[in-house]
Amino acid sequence: MAAKLAEALRAATAEGRARARAFPGRTGQDELPFAVTAAFDARIRGQVERDPRIEDERDRVLIAAVKLAETPPDEEPDGFAEAREGLIVAIDGLERVTLRHGIVSARGERDGGGTRGEPLAPQG
Repeated sequence: MAAKLAEALRAATAEGRARARAFPGRTGQDELPFAVTAAFDARIRGQVERDPRIEDERDRVLIAAVKLAETPPDEEPDGFAEAREGLIVAIDGLERVTLRHGIVSARGERDGGGTRGEPLAPQG
């Protein structure tokens, strides 16, 4: 049942949003982009068939994370808050697109995430 994988997706993106919200700025700049996608990459990425729409959304998350990491919170507090919100919006988009277009892969089936070829979310 793909519901298990969909729930794992929700948990992974929630973890990414939590990391974005907790990012204080300056420290860990190089790690932030991959930290916000780490749970998605570990738990979801190989479990769903490759889809360019999902990959594009993941890239959007990485770009938004770099923008947040490069925005100095002390010098640009409004810009930092805006960059943080942009990252959270990008993570939300990754979740929505993956739910909409994600199809359980052979690995996802082997790992108990559903039946190969099954959509993550009911279509219709």
